[in-house]
Amino acid sequence: MLKKQMESYISKSIIENKVELFKEERDYVEKHKLIADDITIVEKENTSRFTDAYIERSNKESEELISEENSAFLSQSIEYLKNNKEEFLYFESKWFGLIGVEALSLEMDDVFGTYNAMFGLKFQKKMGEALKTYLTKELQEGIGSFSLMFNQGDGLWDVNFALDNVNGFREDLSLEETFNLIYHFLFILVETIEEDM
Repeated sequence: MLKKQMESYISKSIIENKVELFKEERDYVEKHKLIADDITIVEKENTSRFTDAYIERSNKESEELISEENSAFLSQSIEYLKNNKEEFLYFESKWFGLIGVEALSLEMDDVFGTYNAMFGLKFQKKMGEALKTYLTKELQEGIGSFSLMFNQGDGLWDVNFALDNVNGFREDLSLEETFNLIYHFLFILVETIEEDM
């Protein structure tokens, strides 16, 4: 899936023998030789990845929308969620769609006090063991580190994991840096599992 998505994205993005890619996509394209030798890759700064993201702040209990936010909201610290425990962030971006992630939410867990990412992942049901193995290894299986369940209705894996266990996570990260970290973690997850298939 990732390879097809990347090939499609690249074919639409080449302008005058150049393609602009972020680091994860550039590394993937070079590793899998998805670009002709006469095409130049220009690496983009991660600070521009989520400028067109759709962001909502909502109440955890009622799921009622509090407000829609623009990308400027992402400059705030992740601690925003600690200071507003009754809220969760809903986040959509074409970049998460590229790697098969739907409807990403971020919140502070009331029970464990961890920052949690929740989303649907487009993987077949048979990929469950590989997903569980990867998450167990990468998240050090701390308390409440992740949960995984296949949703028959949507045909997606419902994934919930504690960001606190992701390598590189710190509470002084901005929301933008946090979403970049989540994206990087999930990009590598999808790439690793697909290569092992």
